[in-house]
Amino acid sequence: MAKLSASYGRQTLGDRVFDIGNVIFMTLVLIATLYPFLNVLAVSFNDSADTVRGGITIWPREFTLENYKVIFSYGTLVTAFQISVLRTIVGTILSLTACSMVAYTLSRRDFQGRKFISVFLVLTLYVSGGLIPGFLLMKNLGLMNSFWVYVLPGMVNAFYIFMIRSFMDNLPYALQESAKLDGANDFTIFWRVILPLCKPVLATIALFVAVGQWNAWFDTYLYNGSNPSMTTLQFELMKILQSTTSGADQARGSNILEQMRNVSPDSVKMAITIVTIVPILLVYPFLQRYFVQGMTLGAVKS
Repeated sequence: MAKLSASYGRQTLGDRVFDIGNVIFMTLVLIATLYPFLNVLAVSFNDSADTVRGGITIWPREFTLENYKVIFSYGTLVTAFQISVLRTIVGTILSLTACSMVAYTLSRRDFQGRKFISVFLVLTLYVSGGLIPGFLLMKNLGLMNSFWVYVLPGMVNAFYIFMIRSFMDNLPYALQESAKLDGANDFTIFWRVILPLCKPVLATIALFVAVGQWNAWFDTYLYNGSNPSMTTLQFELMKILQSTTSGADQARGSNILEQMRNVSPDSVKMAITIVTIVPILLVYPFLQRYFVQGMTLGAVKS
């Protein structure tokens, strides 16, 4: 037994070469992945006049906060940030609830309309009403200039429904049968038996929905463009970027106009990129363990 353990603990030349090559390869992948983000961060904190010269790598040559001052000088940015956070939270919760309930219904073998509804949902992946009919629909429903136009239209997504349904189909159906024998109704089975087992797929979809809600600005432009109380962060940052690019034609106030002269569009663009991605980066670590669980689920069979 001691000889067998020693033989397993001893590495051959090929194993060492493989380990060294694996470390070098993964280091290169890490550098290729991390460098663009560090470069954007460095440019966002670098002086605009110096940035035009080029050559910025992962550290700013002339550190400044002027680029971020231009962004946060807009008075509506605080309100826009609050609306973006609210729509991200509410939209994610409502979308997960609606999609998971529809997916659970379609995964039930005793639901007779599952094929018809599945085909209907598949058609929505290939056919849409278009921009103008969608705009008229929101107007006729009374959702214009309201918060709910951000969360209700995209609350049910066919792609997410099929993802959750596929995950539920792999769960043992005996769990539902045993819960029924214990007197549980459909809602209890869904809420206390199925959903706890679907945490990996729900966490994945939650990140997709949250990123989509956080980055959305075109719906603000269409439905709430004239309502400053319902503006979103991405829409305001888009206007700031346009103001900087067009020579501050849309800048509001002399202070902002003066600051616009001291920055370049590229610097503001990088600062906007950092402002938009940092909140998502803060959320991702809390969901990472569910991604790992989802990848390893089913890899070990008892």
